Amino acid sequence: MGEVALAALATLVISAVLGGLILGVADVKDTDDASLVTIALIQTTLWVGMLGSIAVVLRRRGASLRRLGLRARWVDVPVGIVAGVLGQLVLVPVISWPWVTILGKDSDELMEPACRLADKADDPLGIVLLFAITVIGAPIVEELFFRGFVQQAAVSAFTRNVPTDDDAADADAALAARRLGTGFGLVLTAILFGVIHFQVLQAPALVVFGLLLGVLARRSGRLGSSIVTHMAFNATTVVSLVVMSSSFDDQCGDVLGAVGRLGGWGG
Repeated sequence: MGEVALAALATLVISAVLGGLILGVADVKDTDDASLVTIALIQTTLWVGMLGSIAVVLRRRGASLRRLGLRARWVDVPVGIVAGVLGQLVLVPVISWPWVTILGKDSDELMEPACRLADKADDPLGIVLLFAITVIGAPIVEELFFRGFVQQAAVSAFTRNVPTDDDAADADAALAARRLGTGFGLVLTAILFGVIHFQVLQAPALVVFGLLLGVLARRSGRLGSSIVTHMAFNATTVVSLVVMSSSFDDQCGDVLGAVGRLGGWGG
């Protein structure tokens, strides 16, 4: 878990530095003023810390990526597509709307990030780059880091002192303790996954989705199912973004106008 903590810290620091450099080169103050290409490039800054941390740990331990569960089977494709699409279309609204209400926010603010991107989605190169990074790159890198690296370390930490069935005086108690420790590891990983996206209104849905990804990876013993699910989840977002951009005035114009009046963003 010490390696995980250092990896998370290094990832955040590296991302902040590289993200600032990209904004500086693009000559913009923040992502509100950035192009879709710039935003897409900024998304990759987290990968440097994640992949760098994984590489360092694997090298120290003399292990390969297979140690993190980087395997897949054909069954992962249909299962992942269904789970990812339903996660985006059903799970996110069900979890997010009550949370928005509790915070006393307007429901339009939940759609604001997507609508801001939709407003920028008039650049074909930006859309292609955003798709490649969001639907292909991010799921692979994030699943390697969170489910392959962080989750395995967390589960191991919470179950390290649980005796095996052969050594346990009470096999049922040992099994219950092992399941409880595994659950703690999955929840901790899901919380870190949700927090590192830095989206307060979307955080609860991201945590629950992260838990779903963790369960898929844990039960299958490989990352194929969680990677495909993550891809389908993000692809649904990107497709919705492109659709919104084609009818921006009807679907998002009122949202950004309402959020602006609420003081949710400057403009």
